[in-house]
Amino acid sequence: MVDDPYQFGQVAAANALSDVYAMGGKPAVAMNLLCVPNCLSKETIRLILKGGHDKAVEAGCTIAGGHTIQDPEPKYGLCVTGYVHPDRILKNVGAVPGDLLVLTKPIGTGVLTTAAKGGMADAADYDAMVASMATLNAKAAEIAQTFPNIHACTDITGFGLLGHSFEMAQGSDATLKLFSSRIPLLGGAKELAAMGLIPAGAYRNMAYVKPHLEIRDTAEECLVDLISDPQTSGGLLLSLPAEEAHALVKQLNDQSLTGAIIGEVIEKQEKDLIIE
Repeated sequence: MVDDPYQFGQVAAANALSDVYAMGGKPAVAMNLLCVPNCLSKETIRLILKGGHDKAVEAGCTIAGGHTIQDPEPKYGLCVTGYVHPDRILKNVGAVPGDLLVLTKPIGTGVLTTAAKGGMADAADYDAMVASMATLNAKAAEIAQTFPNIHACTDITGFGLLGHSFEMAQGSDATLKLFSSRIPLLGGAKELAAMGLIPAGAYRNMAYVKPHLEIRDTAEECLVDLISDPQTSGGLLLSLPAEEAHALVKQLNDQSLTGAIIGEVIEKQEKDLIIE
């Protein structure tokens, strides 16, 4: 996703830790999983591991060891164990008609990294994307947990906002409606998507969900592409009652975090997901 080894480690660790936050938990202990080619220098490997270590420390999580193997392509991640009170577990199903959907990070990482590989991403937009991917979902999760009626929660990763919304809708036996014009985007993402710089994963996500999807004429094509865009270390998608959703967004924004109402949950329709 990124060339800098320290940033690589940070983003990978934040991505791995996110699954625990998405279930309402706190990370406690993790194991490194590292695959490296023979040509990678020891200093590069050290920086990858340092990036992961520093992000784990920020999360209050101990890295207790790990496994390393040779591989033609560098790969790094964490196997994370966290804890949550049994009565406070958040699941990616259970959204209730009448709920609003709140997103806690902008989307567009797949489009921006695709553009960066071709030297077409603006440097400032690229740096902002890396900062977003390296940001833990810890603070957003902590704020969200002060609200008693979170009916469903998931983090947005490789299936994109499209795939994870579909999963929530199908598991909740409800239909999710996404307001495409209200979804927060990373800088430059919309312009690059309009130019057709769409990663292959976005097309795979769309192909999988398309039989269950209604796209209305009000939705711009480039925004639909971005909704399909596979994310790395994306934000949380939460379904909760309208009054609490508005209050959550305010608290997130007051803490200089992204918080946006991007959709609603409605009674089950012919399609599981609607983009308008």
